[in-house]
Amino acid sequence: MARLDTVKNITGLTEWFGKNTKLRNLVNLVVVAGFFDPSKSNDREEIAEIKKMHALIEKYQLKGQFRWIAAQTDRYRNGELYRCIADTKGAFVQPALYEAFGLTVIEAMNCGLPTFATNQGGPAEILVDGISGFHIDPNNGDESSNKIADFFEKCKTDAENWNKMSAAGLQRIYECYTWKIYANKVLNMGSVYGFWRQTNKEQKLAKQRYIEAFYNLQFNNLAKNVPIPEFASSTQTSSTSKTKPQETAPTAVVESQHSLPTQEAKPKVEEAPVLMPKTQLTQRHVF
Repeated sequence: MARLDTVKNITGLTEWFGKNTKLRNLVNLVVVAGFFDPSKSNDREEIAEIKKMHALIEKYQLKGQFRWIAAQTDRYRNGELYRCIADTKGAFVQPALYEAFGLTVIEAMNCGLPTFATNQGGPAEILVDGISGFHIDPNNGDESSNKIADFFEKCKTDAENWNKMSAAGLQRIYECYTWKIYANKVLNMGSVYGFWRQTNKEQKLAKQRYIEAFYNLQFNNLAKNVPIPEFASSTQTSSTSKTKPQETAPTAVVESQHSLPTQEAKPKVEEAPVLMPKTQLTQRHVF
């Protein structure tokens, strides 16, 4: 169901299965991930994981108990794989070191598969440990593999144990992870956001009024009482001393005590008469 990389921990699950003799006597392991041929991958990490998977198969002699299916991109085929495992009373294991959400966990539970999922990330909230599924620690392979083995051993003695866990997983999906629930949550979030946006707008106006009142009544008066630093006045005096205005000679004005000063008489200028040019009258100018 995934590409082969370190975080998905598919090779870790294979190693858990190879080491646990009790688990190998109860069930077989089917892995759906990556490519068989490392030359088909361009990712160095995935190439290393493919080679590691082949080495684990040879190391623990898993042939006959292990089936490796390449990663599927067809969602309909993925659904058939889930249901095929469910028909054989199997289980789904998600051993990732960390999983952000866990879509495959929801898909498997929705197909009625008892699910073992990592306790790191989203799957820790999707299922309830021991009720609608099981949490496993990806950093403790022995404990996780024993937990899976104990479940199948109990199913061997109690046929209804598998059905109970399958029904509990389906109930968990119907209560929390259907499209109807998702759509209602999205609509509710949109409504809450619209209400919050309108309320926040009024709060912003009130906050702005408070800031303006505080500025005019308190801050402005406090700012006026702040003393001016001395270096500011010294710089002003130094700047004025550098540019001195030029001194002009004093002028004395003598005025009479009894009369106002009179203006000097200006010489009369006779206006010269304006000489108009003599024009010879013609018959056209006489009316």
